[in-house]
Amino acid sequence: MINRYAISLLSILVAASGAHAQDAITYKPQSMLQSTPMRVEVIDATSFRDIESGASYRLYGVDSCLQTQTASLSRQSWPCGAVAIAWLTNATLGKWVSCNIVRETGGQRLSRCSSSEHQDLAADMLKEGLAVVLPAAAGQEVRAYSQLQDQARKQYKGLWSSQFTMPWELRSKDPHEAVSDH
Repeated sequence: MINRYAISLLSILVAASGAHAQDAITYKPQSMLQSTPMRVEVIDATSFRDIESGASYRLYGVDSCLQTQTASLSRQSWPCGAVAIAWLTNATLGKWVSCNIVRETGGQRLSRCSSSEHQDLAADMLKEGLAVVLPAAAGQEVRAYSQLQDQARKQYKGLWSSQFTMPWELRSKDPHEAVSDH
């Protein structure tokens, strides 16, 4: 129970500052860390755009095959880029998506995102073997992501059942591909 002295002191402070009592005791964050739920359109295997605001989001800590990239399973080529894009489209189409922004760079929000069916979109892509953990400076990797990738690799899921080139290697060889900063 708040004593009368504390209430009187608070009233004096509020009156002196010219603020309303509600404003003096209400916490207001400087910026939103989590986006409001949104509907999105997929741009590529690890990024999408809010259809209302046009804001662009990229899944933090992971990368995936480029749109036209293929992998090879027993000498048979398969479109790993198209498969990853289809997975992300299916995971977000007609669903509300929410993102926790890790950082913003180059107009993109690097984020950890979820939908109604996927608590962490990047983690679920890793579980299915449709994404790979980005190489990171020590201490910047998401340890849980590395563990999920190791499990998918041991189970030969998705990309890990095939021969493929890491997406960042393809980007470094082809100047026409957009360089992404995850």
